[in-house]
Amino acid sequence: MDTAPYDDADLELAPPHPADRARTEAAEEGERLQKVLARAGVGSRRVVENMVDQGRISVNGAVVTVQGMRVDPLRDRIAVDGSRIELRDDKVTYALNKPTGVITAMSDDRNRPTVGDMVGDLAPGLVHVGRLDQDTEGLLLVTNDGELAHRLAHPSYEVKKTYLAQVSGSVPRDLGRRLRAGVQLDDGPVKVDSFRLVDTHAGQSVVEVVLHEGRKHIVRRLLASVGLPVSRLTRTAVGPVKLERMRSGSIRRLTRAELGALEDTVGL
Repeated sequence: MDTAPYDDADLELAPPHPADRARTEAAEEGERLQKVLARAGVGSRRVVENMVDQGRISVNGAVVTVQGMRVDPLRDRIAVDGSRIELRDDKVTYALNKPTGVITAMSDDRNRPTVGDMVGDLAPGLVHVGRLDQDTEGLLLVTNDGELAHRLAHPSYEVKKTYLAQVSGSVPRDLGRRLRAGVQLDDGPVKVDSFRLVDTHAGQSVVEVVLHEGRKHIVRRLLASVGLPVSRLTRTAVGPVKLERMRSGSIRRLTRAELGALEDTVGL
């Protein structure tokens, strides 16, 4: 039996296992999860560590079970309690409460007040997402994220919009069922995602309408077609983003959680 020592040069080393390589690369790249979420305002690093221990944080759909995980804030999908946290800083999205009388445009050659006047120079390249009629008030989104704007406005993504409408007349008990089944307008049928009576007083009613249609004057035309002409119309939500207590004419940047939820809505 040959027991002569062998030379290290004669050894054929096994290639590293792919999983080992991936772990090594992951350890060398990215930022620690605690640091990323602390910077995003989720909480201190200690708070984030506690969240990890409680199983409240996921990365790319998998619950994080170890401390010190490294992530790429520009590529990884990080969620806290199931809500995605948007971490990009290069693109911004704002919510504004458009007053009546303001044109949904970035400029106007007739010098009428516009959304562009409201946002000023908040950020370069801002565009409005969809439109609100001049006589309609409420939530309008503006962004410099072209892909997000495109998906939010495109009918194939069926982003729901919520409106409060003040109407003249009493609301028939079966109207919600009729509107959910569909109503024929002059440019085709339309049906709502949901409808409810909010309040009624002295011949006036307030109703909530949720739909993903984007045709011109669609809410006003829809309600007029069932005998409820609209005297005031306010959009209160676009997808998961809500108007809530924003004052008329005010503007705010979406929170990272809101932006993450909005991107999830359109598959970004």
